[in-house]
Amino acid sequence: MVFSSLTFVFLFLPIVLVLYFLMPNRQLRNLLLMLASLLFYAWGEPVYIVLMLLSILSGYFFARLIEVERLKNNNNKAKVYFVFAMVIALGFLGFFKYSGFLLDNINQIFNLNIAYRKLPLPIGISFYTFQVLSYVIDVYRGNIKAQKNLITLATYIAMFPQLIAGPIVRYITIEEELQNRQESLSEFVEGLKRFVIGLGKKVLLANQMGIIADAVFNNPGGDPGTLLIWLGALGYTFQIYFDFSGYSDMAIGMGRMFGFHYLENFNYPYISKSITEFWRRWHISLGTWFRDYLYIPLGGNRHHALRNIIVVWFLTGLWHGASWNFILWGLYYGLLLIIEKYVVRAYSLKIPAVIQHFYTMFFVVVGWVLFRVENLGELLFFLGRMFTYHQTTINSLLFSYQEMLQSLVFLAIALVASLPLFKKLAKRIELGKYNLFKYAYDSYVVAVFVISLIFLMGEKFNPFIYFRF
Repeated sequence: MVFSSLTFVFLFLPIVLVLYFLMPNRQLRNLLLMLASLLFYAWGEPVYIVLMLLSILSGYFFARLIEVERLKNNNNKAKVYFVFAMVIALGFLGFFKYSGFLLDNINQIFNLNIAYRKLPLPIGISFYTFQVLSYVIDVYRGNIKAQKNLITLATYIAMFPQLIAGPIVRYITIEEELQNRQESLSEFVEGLKRFVIGLGKKVLLANQMGIIADAVFNNPGGDPGTLLIWLGALGYTFQIYFDFSGYSDMAIGMGRMFGFHYLENFNYPYISKSITEFWRRWHISLGTWFRDYLYIPLGGNRHHALRNIIVVWFLTGLWHGASWNFILWGLYYGLLLIIEKYVVRAYSLKIPAVIQHFYTMFFVVVGWVLFRVENLGELLFFLGRMFTYHQTTINSLLFSYQEMLQSLVFLAIALVASLPLFKKLAKRIELGKYNLFKYAYDSYVVAVFVISLIFLMGEKFNPFIYFRF
């Protein structure tokens, strides 16, 4: 089940909301959220629900044991339990996500034929594993107390708004709200609006941009020319942004409906003037996770910064998928960040803002091609065509005239929507500076919802891109 489906919008979510507000106390509401979240996950992954439950139980019991030993000043025992918790959580992730990739490479390098059963990737395993890890690490560091109520912890880890594709929510962020949150009509309405805007991003923009990207990158044999490949790259650039930020908006909106306040996951990354700024604005929850739980513990900027950047970005790429293109993508950004840190910043190069923005988006768009094309042979083909001009002939066009015209219109809309123009307007309306537009904005949200539903009725199943990670 996905958020952008009629089943979720008109069946699952309304039923859960009604039952939730009928519950008389916080504990029963948490229990309902936990059960609803398990049902939501089991809807698409009935077998792997056991894996997620084992992850939750492991995090719960080891965090309790760690806290008990720390209170007794048995730091060595606490460390042993901590290591066990890390090994189990990362072991689940490694086995189901990376074992096949590892064996494929061993077979290829050493000319072996080690047989293995290819397992489907459990949806959302990267996200809920990182939540379990951050919880156990924070308990071990003494930043939070271990949760004694298993249902409360399970509610945090399995909560369906952010279970499948984030944002990665840290326990410390919603610890208080798990026990004492206050729901309100105003928060519910704001959350509902945020959900609708996210739905519109996914259905009206991401899916339309996906038509462009799929037509180009799913058909390398169609002999696409240089301009067509760049068009496909731009299409994917906007597709992945509106797909993932749309999911995050929907998750944050649903969280507010239930009384939770998740941190923002995107902050208009395509207005960045450097790669460093881009990664402060893109997938913020993942970037801060790697910074706080890996980069800084490795030494951060103080010790072996160059090594730390390479390690973090190698693992960032690997986190996204068991494929060499993701590793190359991570190292690509690691190299760009090193150049910015040690060359551009070191020599205090003064570059006009417009050139900074152009250079940033150039490398971001190229980076998304690395991310999109998993087959290395096809990747080299597309990159070669991008930087060696090849004419786009009529025979190589992968769109009809009508499809091309429609795609270009949506591409222009996506470009405008990726800028903070609407956010600034909404802020002014909220502050009462444009009272005349207040109801117009509400009407706009209703229109987005209605049009999104019309599009949904005519579309096939189209899951979020980050469901794969």
